Amino acid sequence: MKSPRKLIMAAPVFFLLTLHTLASSGYGNWPDTRHSNGHACIGCVLVVSMIEQLTQVHNSTVQISMERLCSYLPEKLFLKTTCYLVVHIFGPDITKLFRADMNADVVCHTLEFCKQDPGQPLCHLYPLPKEAWTFTLEKARQIVKKSPALTYSRSGAGICSLPFLAKICQKIKLSIQNSVPFKDADSDKYSDFPTLRGFYWRGRDCNDSNKMAYPGRRPDNWDSYQDSNCNGIWGVDPKDGIPYEKKFCEGSQPRGVILLGDSAGAHFHIPPDWITASQMSLKSFLNLPIALTNELDWPQLSGTTGFLYSTSRIKENSIYLRLRKRNHCNHRDYQNISKNGASSQNLERFIESLSRNQLLDYPAIVIYAMIGNDVCSGNIDPLPEMTTPEKLYSKVMQTLQYLDSHLPNDSHVILYGLPDGRFLWDHLHDRYHPLGQLNKDVTYAHFYSFLNCLQVSPCHGWMSSNKTLRTLTSESRRSGKGEVGSPGSSSNLWMDFTLMRWFYSCWQITSGRRCSTSGPTSWERRIHSIRRLSRCLETKAGTEAPRTCASGEAATWLNSFNKWL
Repeated sequence: MKSPRKLIMAAPVFFLLTLHTLASSGYGNWPDTRHSNGHACIGCVLVVSMIEQLTQVHNSTVQISMERLCSYLPEKLFLKTTCYLVVHIFGPDITKLFRADMNADVVCHTLEFCKQDPGQPLCHLYPLPKEAWTFTLEKARQIVKKSPALTYSRSGAGICSLPFLAKICQKIKLSIQNSVPFKDADSDKYSDFPTLRGFYWRGRDCNDSNKMAYPGRRPDNWDSYQDSNCNGIWGVDPKDGIPYEKKFCEGSQPRGVILLGDSAGAHFHIPPDWITASQMSLKSFLNLPIALTNELDWPQLSGTTGFLYSTSRIKENSIYLRLRKRNHCNHRDYQNISKNGASSQNLERFIESLSRNQLLDYPAIVIYAMIGNDVCSGNIDPLPEMTTPEKLYSKVMQTLQYLDSHLPNDSHVILYGLPDGRFLWDHLHDRYHPLGQLNKDVTYAHFYSFLNCLQVSPCHGWMSSNKTLRTLTSESRRSGKGEVGSPGSSSNLWMDFTLMRWFYSCWQITSGRRCSTSGPTSWERRIHSIRRLSRCLETKAGTEAPRTCASGEAATWLNSFNKWL
């Protein structure tokens, strides 16, 4: 029988790979040691906090609370089994430390999931103990001094170091890095498997053994004999001998929607009831395996490409669902090419996962929505990491040129700009975080500070108590004159007004029409000379050709995009 240590390393392969991906957000493909340690610390504090609060909510022992938490988890991906193994290994020490009135911060530092490096500040989520920290920590370490559990937290060995997991780890790693489906038998970038970049991210492949059958392509011989574009319309009407695809879709100008985005576009989300003790139940974690194998993203509910209707109280239909409702020939023609941590500077690493053939496929609406990571990082001083206007312009131009060479004629690109993220602090900082609602001890301000200290914040610039830093993140860093810090300049390299004006514009891609390379001003003149969104996509069941929109309608449609995004 395998040792408990090997079992706990091998069982949750997908779970741990997903945590690696989460930890890497914004910091490259795989995390360095500092960021990996930071996410290990967050994970420990969250879990230990939940155990402590379950004990309060249900008036039970620590051991029962740990088992209760495990009982809520699904069997899939060995999550329940892994949880019980973790409880078996770390449970006795956690129980001892709780009996000594140690909180989650002390427990996780004692078990060495959290570490204070020399010369670095002490990172903690909860108020510090009344006694000196060094004294409290030493007292806690004496309690678990001879514990065998410490060997597990100190080992740091990854599951992918095991020989029998090396190959599958590499394949999953490449799938996540390159944003292509893990399961794709015909290598057409489409899959009949939902997660791991499958059809939750792009239209479902209706024939995974034929690389010439995929969503979004123009029908082969009007799909008289098979469904080559996976929209469910194929065959011949026996009454008149006309193929159904020709009868319903010819002249309706079908088109797909493609999103190039970051975690917002991928719909990154951690449900509050996962970390709120009073709301936890079996039902709370039913979707945990799906979320883990989707990198904690929910693209199937995205405002751009989502195809499942939201179960929340807020009714929202995605852009894809609206296009499909107007024209059923658009069925399954969506692609969510988004990634946690994506920005204009690293999009080139995975943009090739976009699937569109200039000759064989229908046009597409491409929405470019890198809305935060060009100014966001978790570093202590995030300002030097921000993208300069020159770099932003260069990278966006590279992206547009790539799209020009890959998209069919009559495709459109809609560039969406950066929001003013100061609303995060303004509206949330004094509210209680889900972890603090029970005991009224953790606000979002506390949680942001904890993330910033660990240098794993999604956006230190906006999620900070430093008002000056929040303002600098949102304002223009340069006015075009003077050096940084001089009168008339500010500290953000991103929000120049000229750049923002063209960033809200639409570029029509047609053969031979390319944007000017002489700078933002010339580029702005060019895009404003194009009659953007001059035609509505509205059709009736795919049988009516699009009509010309009045100028007011075009503006309304553009405003709708702004609202949806």
